[in-house]
Amino acid sequence: MAIANLKDKQVLITGAGSGIGRAAAIAFARRGANIVASDIQLGPLEAVKQEIETFGVTCLIYVVDVSNETAMKEFAASVHEKVGAVDVLINNAGIAYFGLFLESDLEHWPRVLNVNVMGVVHGCRYFIPQMIAAGGPRQVLNVASSAGNFPAPSMAAYAASKHAVAGFSEVLKMELADTQIGITTVCPGVINTAIVTTGAGVAPSVPASQIAKLQAYYLAKGCSPDVVAADMVRAVEKGQDICLTGPGAALVFHLKRLSLRLVRMATVVSARRMGYL
Repeated sequence: MAIANLKDKQVLITGAGSGIGRAAAIAFARRGANIVASDIQLGPLEAVKQEIETFGVTCLIYVVDVSNETAMKEFAASVHEKVGAVDVLINNAGIAYFGLFLESDLEHWPRVLNVNVMGVVHGCRYFIPQMIAAGGPRQVLNVASSAGNFPAPSMAAYAASKHAVAGFSEVLKMELADTQIGITTVCPGVINTAIVTTGAGVAPSVPASQIAKLQAYYLAKGCSPDVVAADMVRAVEKGQDICLTGPGAALVFHLKRLSLRLVRMATVVSARRMGYL
């Protein structure tokens, strides 16, 4: 549901220590919202807290592994005790893995799915009931990806997880249709974040030259996480159903509806140029 005025609202963001999550925390704080920020590392959270508090709002920080159900349940209980039901829930935490499916082991699959899918599930399960009970318009943003609409090669586990987030969000939209809780599916396109610049989450079979090529592409063609954050703020203010943000996101979404074969062919050509194949 649209929340036109974000001043003094409580906005919770997972994965807020870097990238899109950090940018979103700052963007909402600029609008006067109080922030609850979680991440798996304390250092980045402390830096975010310092910056956010310069806007004259409060910022609570929590070190939480979103894939751990017990940890998320305890996190929610603590947040509800301190600030009550949140007005905006942003399930953003996510990880990637790069490498051709048949040239990668399967050990990364459970971790990618547990963080990217179950992290969103846990967030929704332990925060939405209190949002409903508190009444009034509130919004949940589940961060999927343009890869959740149509993927590129070398991202099998990541694409599977983001398709799952998109599908899960659609179910929630139907099940919560009689409440004042709105669900926004966020689908970022090419975004220049640390998710593609770190060495973690890369199959051993992928040469350094290929990673360098991919990083160069994201640097040249990708947009700043700030662009995504600004679009997420607008999505909350307008109560949007879907947020297609960043280069390529809207194009892929609409082209797929026109011709699945065409978008697949274009993606293969683009993937070879970017170093995905």
